[in-house]
Amino acid sequence: MLDERWIRALHVETMREAELDAEHESHVLFQASTIGALLEGAYDGDLSFAELAEHGDLGLGTLNGLDGEMIAIDGRFYRADVDGVAGEVGPEAKTPFAVVTRFEPTIESDIGEPLEHQELLAQLDKLIPTGAASCAIRLDGRFDFVRARSVPRQTPPYRPLTEVVGEQHVFELTDVAGTMLGFRFPDYVEGIEVSGYHLHFITDDRTRGGHVLDSRAAQLRVRLDPSNDLHIELPPEVDLRDTAVAAATHAAIERVERG
Repeated sequence: MLDERWIRALHVETMREAELDAEHESHVLFQASTIGALLEGAYDGDLSFAELAEHGDLGLGTLNGLDGEMIAIDGRFYRADVDGVAGEVGPEAKTPFAVVTRFEPTIESDIGEPLEHQELLAQLDKLIPTGAASCAIRLDGRFDFVRARSVPRQTPPYRPLTEVVGEQHVFELTDVAGTMLGFRFPDYVEGIEVSGYHLHFITDDRTRGGHVLDSRAAQLRVRLDPSNDLHIELPPEVDLRDTAVAAATHAAIERVERG
């Protein structure tokens, strides 16, 4: 079930595919399915990237079959394969899980000193307003290194994500210019979203990317878009009243999302 605190903090709206309309509201997050469903092995969604593009131009997720890490930036969608090689996603492709927003930052700052990953997140914590239930994040600049991962495409019958992540490929990009982007959600959303920071990376030339595990920033431009509105599109097999979907544990998410 949706946590009562989250309902109070975020204006949450759930819908099915037939109810979707193009959204042009500012500071609204749109999500396809839930992280709990993905953890349980729901790797085939019904939402195309053409439809997803109507709801946002920045975000992250994956493709059907858990086929790599998805990065949405400047209205275009990219897939980082198991080796971190990025390529553009076609509009007909579909996603089982994604979060996007029409990015309109209200907070901007510059980081001009080297920061380890946890130091960077601490700086973001200071910049994000205390009352923001969630926040979209875009960090452009140079990184001394980015340690990232992607996973191989899966075939039915699908295994839980906690098993699949054991096959992840981890790679490191060094002295690289690019964009780290994603979201911060509060701790109590687990089962619906990833709590804390969920970040993906793509290089400026859009040829390399993945799910961020660690980094060291060299010089960055920070842009943040706080939000209190979330719209969730639920595939037919996903029901927020199903406790099996909402019961993703903290330990499972830590293993899957943070390596």
